[in-house]
Amino acid sequence: MGVVAQFFREILPNYLKNLPIPSTFGDFAEMTGKDWVALVPLVGTISFLIFVTARAFAPGCSDKKAACVNPDIKKNIEKVADTVDIEDIGEKAAFCRCWRSKKFPYCDGSHNQHNKNCCDNVGPLIIKKSS
Repeated sequence: MGVVAQFFREILPNYLKNLPIPSTFGDFAEMTGKDWVALVPLVGTISFLIFVTARAFAPGCSDKKAACVNPDIKKNIEKVADTVDIEDIGEKAAFCRCWRSKKFPYCDGSHNQHNKNCCDNVGPLIIKKSS
C-alpha cells in the first residue's frame, strides 16, 4: 500500500507539475515536438479511462449471441432466403426481422426480449391485405 500512496502523493504530482500544459489555445502552436510527446502518456491514459467508463455505463447488448444478427437460424447454408406464397398469408402476416423467432420467417414475438436485452427497437414486418 505504501507504493500506491507514494505514487499518488509524490510521483503523480511531480509528473503533472513538469508537463508542458499550455495556458491558452495559442500556446498549443508554440509547443515543440518534445512537448507533444511528453503529453502522449497523459492523453492516452485519460482517453483509455473515458473509453472504459463509457463502455461500462453505455447501453449495450448483454447477450453475446445477440451481437450476431442471425444467431442460429439455418446457419448451415450460405444465405437465408425464404419464399412465402401470397395466397397462404390470409388477411395478415407478421414476418420476423430480428432473427430470433422460433417460427422463422414468421414473427413469434421474440423481438420483445431481444429489444429489452439490447436496447433495440426492432419489430416485425406486417403484411396485410388492403380492404
